[in-house]
Amino acid sequence: MPDDSVHIPMQSVAVSIKQARNLALVGQGFDCDDNRPVTKRRIIKAIRQTNMLQVDSVNVLTRAHYMPIFSRLGVYDAVLLDQVVWGTDRQRKLFEYWGHEASMIPVEDYPLYRWRMEDARNGKGTWGRIARMQREQPDLINGILARIEREGAIGASDLEDKRANSSAWWGWSDTKTAMEYLFWSGQVMSRKRRSSFERVYDLPERIIGDAANLAAPDRQDAQCDLICKGIAAMGVATEADLRKYFRLPTADVKGCLVRLVEEGRLLAADVQGWKQPGYMCPNVNPRSRAKPTCLMVPFDPVMWERDRVERIFGFNYRIEIYVPAEKRQYGYYVLPFMLNGEFVARVDLKADRQAGVLLVQSAHLEDGFVAGDVAGALMANLERLSAFLGLSGVVVMPANAFSRYLASVRVA
Repeated sequence: MPDDSVHIPMQSVAVSIKQARNLALVGQGFDCDDNRPVTKRRIIKAIRQTNMLQVDSVNVLTRAHYMPIFSRLGVYDAVLLDQVVWGTDRQRKLFEYWGHEASMIPVEDYPLYRWRMEDARNGKGTWGRIARMQREQPDLINGILARIEREGAIGASDLEDKRANSSAWWGWSDTKTAMEYLFWSGQVMSRKRRSSFERVYDLPERIIGDAANLAAPDRQDAQCDLICKGIAAMGVATEADLRKYFRLPTADVKGCLVRLVEEGRLLAADVQGWKQPGYMCPNVNPRSRAKPTCLMVPFDPVMWERDRVERIFGFNYRIEIYVPAEKRQYGYYVLPFMLNGEFVARVDLKADRQAGVLLVQSAHLEDGFVAGDVAGALMANLERLSAFLGLSGVVVMPANAFSRYLASVRVA
């Protein structure tokens, strides 16, 4: 049987695990030590470094896409990000599409995703009900598109027949499914989201203007460019890391890696302790340094792939939102805490808006770290997060010994 895996060339760069950790954090924009006010320009730069902000509907703390900017730049005015994401055509710098998952992506990268949109139109890459909708109800899809062209921005709920029964499949009706197909295939774009987090759709050219008509590179060129953007954001990565960052097809990534190494756009890397070959940028500095201290949400790009987090940082993390309460180990919405580039604790957080406080439902110290070395910095970051969320302070529940110790800390 032929071996179709990508083989690392004989010449490769040796990378220690400490260097891999630094490269990963530098690539994610954590090397910035800048106390200037956070402006739109700095926000956009941070997003471009990660390539996207993942969107998620969980709102126990705040919407997920607000947090990576806070983790990297500190307290900022969230209205600035809203304007970048949902602003007028002149202000719009991001568009929503399937990147890692549903994501806010820089507008200049729009052509790099056109192959995925074309795949959807050609019946590839879609799944389940959306794929069936494309095959079985083209008249419904075309009718919705014609209405948007004629009337402008509209949400799926605006098209619902209130007398009709919705499908039981995740509560999706045929109308919502048709809208999702149009979104996936790039025929409509999200203009904004309503308070229920429902998308309001319009034509791409009405949202991102001329960028919607930019010439798209061919499929492999686009995917190679995405991989190069991904390796810049990750610092050093395996084939699987690169594939998962943008959810690229496995076979396509294999072909791209061969080409990129041959062209010198990627270097092979032999990373300490990794079983799989690694890749890195040819112009990266393996001695780069980054030692951030910050809280991260589960949807931060650093945290996307749990096996990569464990491989690079030695930190075992699993999101427990969908785990029954009695089976959770750490809590519902747990944020890892990084101190000087190491994950040292994790906290289960909730924005208690009725009480006006940031509620720490439990706090857990990682093995090998001392409470006295961690708690002060953690509380300082919790106080900053409280201010960012517009809350009046932090309340720590006495869930365990470290929680009680944390509650006793006073920030100067």
